[in-house]
Amino acid sequence: MSSRPLLFLDVDGPLIPFGGTDYPTFSQSTEGNPLLSRNNPALGPRLAALGCDLVWATTWMTDANEHISPRLGLPDLPVVDWPDPSDDDPTGIHWKTSTLVAWAAGRPFIWLDDEVTDGDRSWVRANHPTPALVHTVDPRRGLTDEDFAVLGRWV
Repeated sequence: MSSRPLLFLDVDGPLIPFGGTDYPTFSQSTEGNPLLSRNNPALGPRLAALGCDLVWATTWMTDANEHISPRLGLPDLPVVDWPDPSDDDPTGIHWKTSTLVAWAAGRPFIWLDDEVTDGDRSWVRANHPTPALVHTVDPRRGLTDEDFAVLGRWV
């Protein structure tokens, strides 16, 4: 088992900003998805340099390896396999939370997502035996220097 922390990556919001009105364009090639032009290739080396084992934690599933990894200069990454959807969790946590804690299997982790809340952070603290950073990324801006400063301090 690796001693490096896991870094669970969501795509929409953290790596592909949305919700605002003005986005930088990094590529004209969109492979049929106009949002892909917002994917900043400089993020890949910065994520890799954190010293974590990167894992896709996105509804893009294996499509993230086909469309996002090459744009970021990353190899194919492991992909979290989500369970079949069910009714809302009565605890009020995000639908990904318990699956990611189980996937981590006791390893320290960072989770980057635009939909996580204080409720998810509390649930992770109560149900995960090692350090974890559940970090909310502003979906209008995507990952920023400020986010990387937080990640670097945690690692």
